[in-house]
Amino acid sequence: MFGEMTAVVESATGWPGIVIIFVYSFLIAFALPGPSEVVLAAPLDLGLPTWAQLSCIMLVSATGKAAGSVFAFHIGQEVKDAGPVTRWLRQSRWNILEWSEKRSVQLARRYGYAGLAIALSVPFFPDTLSIYAFAVLDRNYVWFAIATFLGSLGRLLVTIGIVGGALSIV
Repeated sequence: MFGEMTAVVESATGWPGIVIIFVYSFLIAFALPGPSEVVLAAPLDLGLPTWAQLSCIMLVSATGKAAGSVFAFHIGQEVKDAGPVTRWLRQSRWNILEWSEKRSVQLARRYGYAGLAIALSVPFFPDTLSIYAFAVLDRNYVWFAIATFLGSLGRLLVTIGIVGGALSIV
């Protein structure tokens, strides 16, 4: 299912593609494994300048992920072990998920919602882990939504910076 959703996002065009990006970002926050940066590859062709189109993609994606994060925050730990990639990573030799969850919880306790935003700004790492690890915070949905929005937006900006830097070298 994840591969199919990724393919849909990568082929999303026009304004209906914005809805696809929102739905994908919503789902990636609580159920789909993998990174969310794929939205940056959507060939939307909205008739806008490149900077405006990227801004639109990032704002819609961050809003979708914030909404999905609040939903995940609400349903709690039950979904945490869902998904074949998550199960496989938990059973792997080094159990990177356990390590990242411990680090995320430490970050949550030390820096609160700012820590959540920082954790979500790390490109190419499954968002779901940080979102569920931060469920140890109090139940302030507004601050949680703001932190996930800013973290998601930061993640996309960092990704654009990394990709842009790499392309300028090549």
